[in-house]
Amino acid sequence: MVRRSKGTRSKTRQLLRKRPRERGSPPITRVLQTFENGEKAGIIIDPSVHKGQPHRRFYGLTGTVVGKQGRAYLIEVKAGKKKKTLIVGPEHLRRQVS
Repeated sequence: MVRRSKGTRSKTRQLLRKRPRERGSPPITRVLQTFENGEKAGIIIDPSVHKGQPHRRFYGLTGTVVGKQGRAYLIEVKAGKKKKTLIVGPEHLRRQVS
């Protein structure tokens, strides 16, 4: 028997799926959006862009922007009792209205 692969995108058939009218590459405005330090951002992974994807366990969480690294953002997320810093591309972030 062959051992099953357990890559970073395993068990994501429903999670990383696009609706029929959202298929294809994201709009350019999503790639060019900017965030300020201290701003809240929601993590919604765009499956059509592979670079800058956070791990699937952080899908749907809201974090705080703490910095920038290249064109990606450093997002601080609370996971349980710990605070984790993720490096996420702007395509996978949504501005949160507070």
